[in-house]
Amino acid sequence: MDFEFSDNLKNVKSSEIRDLLKYIRLPGMISFGGGMPNPESFPSKEIKNILDDIIDNHSSSALQYGETDGLIYLRDELKNYLLKDENMHVNPDNMIITTGSQQALYALSKIFANPNDYVITEAPTYVGMLSSLNANSVRSVSVNMDSDGMIIEDLESKLKMLKSMGIKPKFIYTIPTFQNPAGYTMTLDRRKHLLELAYQYGIPVIEDNPYGDLRYSGSKLPALKSLDTNDIVTYLGTFSKVMAPGLRTGFTVSQPEVIHRFNMLKQSLDLTGDSLSQYIAYEYLKRGIIYDQIPKTINIYRRKRDIMLESLDDNMENAEWSRPDGGMFLWLKLNGKIDSSKMLKRAIDNKVAYVTGSAFYYNNPEINTMRLNFTYSQDDEIKEGIKRLAKTVNDEMKSY
Repeated sequence: MDFEFSDNLKNVKSSEIRDLLKYIRLPGMISFGGGMPNPESFPSKEIKNILDDIIDNHSSSALQYGETDGLIYLRDELKNYLLKDENMHVNPDNMIITTGSQQALYALSKIFANPNDYVITEAPTYVGMLSSLNANSVRSVSVNMDSDGMIIEDLESKLKMLKSMGIKPKFIYTIPTFQNPAGYTMTLDRRKHLLELAYQYGIPVIEDNPYGDLRYSGSKLPALKSLDTNDIVTYLGTFSKVMAPGLRTGFTVSQPEVIHRFNMLKQSLDLTGDSLSQYIAYEYLKRGIIYDQIPKTINIYRRKRDIMLESLDDNMENAEWSRPDGGMFLWLKLNGKIDSSKMLKRAIDNKVAYVTGSAFYYNNPEINTMRLNFTYSQDDEIKEGIKRLAKTVNDEMKSY
């Protein structure tokens, strides 16, 4: 039969990153395209011990439906963790456990904005947020970035422009620490200035912090939420990068009225999260395993970041790239003549994959950009993959 579909998903398109999977599986392919943590970083033995204990002693509740807000024991432990890790004072009642951070991005876009409303995002920004905005028919005004994160002067200029048009953005979305895709980190002065503008214009801020614990160099900077004196910041965290992504456990900290509406929406999305995963995360925190595991992960990823940067220094011409202090990605900008989307076929033929930069822009993309992931590939694969990428760029340059 011919199905008649609603208009709700007319703006939704498949993620370029997911579309790359068909190439990643090709024999001999080296992919810098995904955003996957390295399996070396998974605390498999510790999780097995936790699981055995849960099944032996808590299976009646861990295998049962849970509360929509999430396991209260986990939220209590997260309160302690956020105080220690981020100097953030959190009431567990002002927190909701989510199915990864992606569920929060979708939900918050729907909670704060109506179709055709405007929000503020960085350019480039996380493709998952763009997908959530498109799914909810929400429009974005993009603010430019440099190596110090969001350019606050550009943010202020865009806010003034929108105000003159009678438009008030529904929120400002930012990944201030080790930004995805660029790897940039917002300076302390810019963080303070961003909050001042949010207070001045009365605009909520959504702070996404999936990578904040993965610092390999430089000094830790405070989360926006810890600097927030007007309770205007909604904070997103996840266990995907510091425990295991397959457990799909994240959390959102916000004002009571936001959490209340999130709870109501979540009842329609999944009723309740994965109880077993939440019990695992709870024990992971309570036993202090996270404090032992993060340094191990940092050592693995620091090495891989350094290998990629050294390989780029040794092999790559006609390009410049970010040098992130942490996280999982760096941002590469090619000679202005090159369109990385058009070059991708040549790269695939050379058995190397990346994500084109245009996937991370709401509009007006910089077509000569790409995101490279350094955490997943083996060390030798990083070296060989950068050599293949450099050859691809050089061959592409000859075609112009």
